[in-house]
Amino acid sequence: MQHHDLLVVGSANADLVIGVERRPAPGETVLGSDLAVHPGGKGANQAVAAARLGARTALLARVGDDAHGRLLLESQRAAGVDTDGILVGGAPTGVALITVDPSGDNSIVVSPGANARLTPEDIRAARDLLGAARVVSVQLEIPLETVAEVVRTLPAGTRLVLNPSPPAPLPAQVLAACDPLVVNEHEARFMLGGSAGQDPQDWARGLLRLGPRSVVITLGAAGALVADDRTDTCARVPSPRVDAVDTTGAGDAFTAALGWRLSLGDDLTTAAGFAVRVGAAAVTGKGAQQSFPTIEELGAA
Repeated sequence: MQHHDLLVVGSANADLVIGVERRPAPGETVLGSDLAVHPGGKGANQAVAAARLGARTALLARVGDDAHGRLLLESQRAAGVDTDGILVGGAPTGVALITVDPSGDNSIVVSPGANARLTPEDIRAARDLLGAARVVSVQLEIPLETVAEVVRTLPAGTRLVLNPSPPAPLPAQVLAACDPLVVNEHEARFMLGGSAGQDPQDWARGLLRLGPRSVVITLGAAGALVADDRTDTCARVPSPRVDAVDTTGAGDAFTAALGWRLSLGDDLTTAAGFAVRVGAAAVTGKGAQQSFPTIEELGAA
């Protein structure tokens, strides 16, 4: 079994994107641009982002036995991801139908497809893959019971990074395994409910009270905030100034970079400092996976 710096357990979608002058009203048909099909899904995005940086990366996901599934497998292999953990069949590949208007606003319908069929049994069958990774990264575009099974299956000493996106209530045993829990402002507010004020430091303290071992809050152009009670850390990590072109996938690139640096032994603040540079580089290019920087491109930035 090959050892990995980072194993991503998560979703793989085909993003079907159409540009429109305006989004249709009920019962209305509008004409759009040529259809663009991009590899996407939070899990697939994270795996590609880490592999492009040079991380030894594997993806555990499920795709359909169809053209979209083949696109996703090919894009992972092209980035250097170990695809032995990608399961095929059981449902069509997950799809995101995305319409984008001239201002950049988008409307998205997601058909989870095969992502919804990644089961706890699949996780148990992949025990060796989980055991061969230093860090395991998960999101919530796969069933919550499958995420909980990842937590149960993780060997001692393997670190879990969890981004609760799309946001959903997390069981206590899942929260307790997060090291760190990675959230953006929207996800932080969801998890804190009505108790969220305006101060990200208060959010960090409130999130730590929910039980994760550490917390990272991404703040877009303002960088990130890192909090860990064990080391008495609460630190702001600034982001380089960039001209944002497209923020798609930037959070996935950030989380992947963070997980990789943690696997190499960086402390949380140092890893977040690297990750904000990767996230900033990702917003300067269009799309998700094609905008993710290599380590050489990052060095030149």
